[in-house]
Amino acid sequence: MEKRIYVLEDNDDIREIVSILLEEEKYEVFAYSNIASFRSGIEKGKPADLFLLDVMLPDGNGIDYCCELKSSPGTADRPVVMMSANFSKDGKYKRCFAQDYIHKPFEIDDFVKRISAQIH
Repeated sequence: MEKRIYVLEDNDDIREIVSILLEEEKYEVFAYSNIASFRSGIEKGKPADLFLLDVMLPDGNGIDYCCELKSSPGTADRPVVMMSANFSKDGKYKRCFAQDYIHKPFEIDDFVKRISAQIH
């Protein structure tokens, strides 16, 4: 059975690239551009095996939403990987207990390897 990854990325190009990369690795990908549609997709869709979240979003903050996922009984045990072009060395992403943080732009091989490490 394919592992399911829910992607939250507001940039159309990055969302498409990430989706293609993950689908090539045989993951089932559900990609959304904002928190509202992402939340709706999670509620209506199949359970996720991993969440991949951008930090800066048009309708909120990915770190805050990560905290929400990690505090919900239905998603608390799922790995979360954060992505951002605005890398912060202070580890703010750890405040929501994300498993990893990928800096954009990323190397394709590194991206795939890091996602795979969290989902298997």
